[in-house]
Amino acid sequence: MRTALVTGGTRGIGAAIAKALQDAGYKVAANYAGNDEAAARFSEETGIKSYKWSVADYDQCAKGVAAVEADLGPVDVLVNNAGITRDVMFHKMTPEDWQAVINVNLNGIFNMTHQVFAGMRERKFGRIVSISSINGQKGQMGQTNYSAAKAGEIGFTKALAQEAARFGVTVNAICPGYIGTEMVMAVPEAVREKI
Repeated sequence: MRTALVTGGTRGIGAAIAKALQDAGYKVAANYAGNDEAAARFSEETGIKSYKWSVADYDQCAKGVAAVEADLGPVDVLVNNAGITRDVMFHKMTPEDWQAVINVNLNGIFNMTHQVFAGMRERKFGRIVSISSINGQKGQMGQTNYSAAKAGEIGFTKALAQEAARFGVTVNAICPGYIGTEMVMAVPEAVREKI
């Protein structure tokens, strides 16, 4: 039985992915960063163990992946789903707004993938899937930080896929449109109607 790890896996798209992987017969671990109550509820409802760390922190990722692998075995499937928004028009965007989104959404996929890639190469099998966004393809007003990070995920995916293919490791990105998750529903309705 293969092991799958889903970042941002206790809510929204990540929770749906984690459940689908469980239904498909995988051993699944769900990472989360902050909402202890939601993670506990998710784990109680699904039986999928949740692990808390920030994907923006390389050392936390190393420790987190080590804990998952100690419990479930080597990670065969990594779904880089964790993401945040700090939407604001560019002229009002602070360096903190920029860095927070880049650190989680873009640096996070490096931090996580780097932990599992060597093992996948050695075992000649791996699946790396990053959840990018349509806004990484077309851009979105008020999301220069998010759009830049999600476009970066696409570039990361295209480059790593070329390195990984000969080792039996596939690397793909999915670019969803707007899905009624907690993150999207936090956008004011008047704005959602226009996008």
